[in-house]
This record gives sequence, C-alpha cells and structure tokens, in this order.
Amino acid sequence: MDYINLGKTGLKVSRLVLGCMTFGSSNWAPWVLGAEASRPIIDKALDLGINFFDLADVYSLGESETVVAEALKSVPRHKLVLGTKLYNAMSNDPNDRGLSRKHVFEAVDASLKRLGTDYIDLYQLHRFDYDTPLEETLDALNDVVRAGKVRYLGASSMHAWQFMKAIGIQRANGWAPFVSMQNHYNLMYREEEREMLPLCRSEGIGVIPWSPLARGRLAGRGGEATTRSQTDKTANALYDATLEQDEAVIAAVRTVAERHGRPMAQIAYAWVASRPGITAPIVGISKLHQFDDALAALEVQLSDEDVALMEAPYRPKPVAGHI
Repeated sequence: MDYINLGKTGLKVSRLVLGCMTFGSSNWAPWVLGAEASRPIIDKALDLGINFFDLADVYSLGESETVVAEALKSVPRHKLVLGTKLYNAMSNDPNDRGLSRKHVFEAVDASLKRLGTDYIDLYQLHRFDYDTPLEETLDALNDVVRAGKVRYLGASSMHAWQFMKAIGIQRANGWAPFVSMQNHYNLMYREEEREMLPLCRSEGIGVIPWSPLARGRLAGRGGEATTRSQTDKTANALYDATLEQDEAVIAAVRTVAERHGRPMAQIAYAWVASRPGITAPIVGISKLHQFDDALAALEVQLSDEDVALMEAPYRPKPVAGHI
C-alpha cells in the first residue's frame, strides 16, 4: 500500500479509504453487517495496509463506530487514521442533530466514547447546516481542535461557495482550517468538476470521494438484485436507472475494461483515483473479494484514449448528494 499526504497536511493516509457505513447493525439498514461479519473485512483492510477508516455518528446510529473500534482495539493508535462525521439526526430530539455549538460539543464526546479513543484524526461536517450560523459551527470546531479532541477538520458534500466561505472565515479568525473534502464523484456524476474540485486543488484541500462505483452500477452490477440494491433509498435518489447517458457511460467503462482485460470495477476505481487532486477514494466493502478490485485499480494505467472514451457520454446533471 502506498501512502499520500492528506491535502497540504503532514498526515499520511493510505491510497484507499475503507468506508464503514457497511458495518454496524442491520436494524439500521438490512444490508449492514454486524460485528462478527464485519471483523474479517476490517482485518483484511489492516493486512493490506489501509490505515484510513471513514465513519459517521449516524451510521447505524453510533453502532458502526462501536463495531469498528472493537475490531481495531489491538492496533496501536498511531497506526490508525480515524475519520468520523456529524450533522445528521441521532434521535428525535431537536438538538441532537445539526451543527450548533451545543451539538458539536456533545457529538464529538459521544463519538470519542464509542470509538474508545482520546482523539479523532479527521472530524468532518457530514452536510451543510442551513439552520445554524456558519461562524457558530466553525468557532465550535476550532475549540474541539484546541482542546485536543480532534486533529484535523474536514467537510463533506456542499456547494463550493459554502466551502470557500467557511475557509475564509477560518482564515480571518485564525481558526483550525478544513483540510479535506469528501464529495460525491464518479464517472456517472461529475458535477464536482465545475467548482469544488478546482477549488480543492487551488487551496491544497485533500479529496476523498464517496461512491466511486456509483453504488455498484459502474461495476456492472446495475441489474443485480441484492438486499442493498432493493433497499438503498439513497442510491435510488442519486441515480436514475432510465438515463440513456448513464447507460452509455457504463458501456464505455465495459469497453475499456475489456481492452485491459480487467473487471469494470477496477477501471471505474482507477479513473477516480487518477483524477487530478484526488487523495484516495472511499471504498465500501461488504465481501472480501471486493478488495481485489480496489487494490488492483491503483496499478491500472489508463491511457488518454481510455479516459476520453469514458468521459465522452457525460452530460450535465442536477446537483445530487448534498442532502
């Protein structure tokens, strides 16, 4: 496994990030793996040299953090990069959500307890909070960094103007800055190329995109009936199975995959991982063999012709993934 700096920080992270939404409790979603089924996948990630684990408090309403922490408890803390997120509702209480000062302080402590650690390496805003003044959120985030509870700050899907406004406020006040952006990016959804990705390259922000395979569609599994495909409401909201342009993108990936003699998943992963400014894609693994494609993709050399063929069918889309 190769390691790379996260943006312009000195933090070294693996070229693949293990997404941990798959681990936790099936009570939250029927496709989520429990502790026993999750353990071999987490162990395999460690064996492969993956040091970066991406979580969120809302994943299985905290159970994901607990399950992953238990699986990692024997690993020396300095060898791990633990990232988690806050924003989404953790209960019916009106203050148990969002990015208020109250919730930031309570959420970080709750995640620390579930993770069984004294600090979080990367604490990320899961989404933008339109109900809380940005200054209030950023002030609170600066405080948790200065208190030693968080090492670095990151954000996830939002508009580029929102992200740049936040960075500007941090700079003006000398507050701890955002160092990473976790956004929705793959061959079927490239709207991030318009503003967010150029912004991140300009400002030295690390990029760790989510859904690099478009929920399996770019792996050629679009028609495969699985528990997740039948129950994942987010996937159905993000991707329209009837769009001809998406079918054209999938066909192009298939053509390039056949040209290289590789599975489609490797080609789709390789495209994301090789785009300018990308630090590491977040890979969601539910079966051990899926690591093979993610790891092999890092060695794939796509030609300019390959890239042009896969990018050609894309047409502008409505913004998706910010909510």
